Amino acid sequence: MLGLAVWFSVSAVVPSLRADWGISSASAVWLTGAVQLGFVAGALCSTALNLPDRLRPHLLLAASAALAALCTFVLAWSVDGMVWALPLRFLTGVFLAGVYPVGIKLMASWSGQAGRGRALGVFIGALTLGSTLPHLIDGLASLPWRTVLEAAAAVGLLGAVVAVAVVRPGPYLSAAGAVRNAGYAVRMFRERGPRLANFGYFGHMWELYALWTWIPSFLLATPAAARFSVSTEIVVFATMGIAGFLGCLLGGWGADRYGRSPAAVAALIISGACCVLSPVVFTAGPVILAAFCAIWGAAVIADSGVFSTALSETADPRFVGTALTAQTALGFALTVVSIQLVPLLVGLTGWRFAFLLLIPGPVLGAFAMRALGASTATTQPKEPA
Repeated sequence: MLGLAVWFSVSAVVPSLRADWGISSASAVWLTGAVQLGFVAGALCSTALNLPDRLRPHLLLAASAALAALCTFVLAWSVDGMVWALPLRFLTGVFLAGVYPVGIKLMASWSGQAGRGRALGVFIGALTLGSTLPHLIDGLASLPWRTVLEAAAAVGLLGAVVAVAVVRPGPYLSAAGAVRNAGYAVRMFRERGPRLANFGYFGHMWELYALWTWIPSFLLATPAAARFSVSTEIVVFATMGIAGFLGCLLGGWGADRYGRSPAAVAALIISGACCVLSPVVFTAGPVILAAFCAIWGAAVIADSGVFSTALSETADPRFVGTALTAQTALGFALTVVSIQLVPLLVGLTGWRFAFLLLIPGPVLGAFAMRALGASTATTQPKEPA
């Protein structure tokens, strides 16, 4: 949660940056896109070198979180335009590739298969809260954008301290010595279980980060925006952050109780339905709109830990870290596309119909996870709860 606070730190203050730097909305979107591209680059390098499987994971996580925080500090202290902001955001994404997938491996190392869905649900919930934390910081007080970034960077640095001081690999970490095998990132797609888990994840990612990036703009464009009793940033934190965290817990519990596939399919159907209904709810009152966003915020992230759980259980135990890093690299590459396409659709139809573009993601993801359900070895816990 702490290490990932820098992810959307700049996105939370885009209105202030547009005013100070005189940039367009088309330019501002790259402040998020650069992080996604940096994450992909970092994850691909990490995969090629098998870093999560060759280095002590808690030290890799700590160093990566500290460097991501440092990039955010530099941006807050000395940057006055896009020329230096984009490279720093790209580097932030590179270093975050050593936080998120490595954290998943560490969490999985502390849980047997019967409880792994819940464990990774907690972890993905922490990702959700951490990613939306800058919205809370910005919404609670009208702070200068540099102060918001400094606060997010300080939180990220604290995450690095926690990781190096108290986090250690658990007993379920593979005891086999890892060897360099970057080819496993490709070879895993020849195996049915990892292939379907990855395809389900890709559909999920097509929707997730585009929603997280553009939901503030969507809410501000609704007729009910002026009638919210709190700032839009607080609404985003409550519906995407808090509701998302609860959704992760529910999704993890469902994955352990009913199986990986049914839990993921249920979440994908609900979030896909929210995509379909978004034009209708666009004109609703603030209470209905907030409730709708809370349901969507919970459903859109509830299945994220399920995909990681399924992949960690089907991939070669020697290369689980590599498999998870490759999965996230490809998934985040897709987010760059969907994030960029949403404003293009807005230019044609307005914000009311913007999220219809996301429908194919949960639909295709649900089909993949339903197919994965045919294999009881990957959908049902093997250990007694």
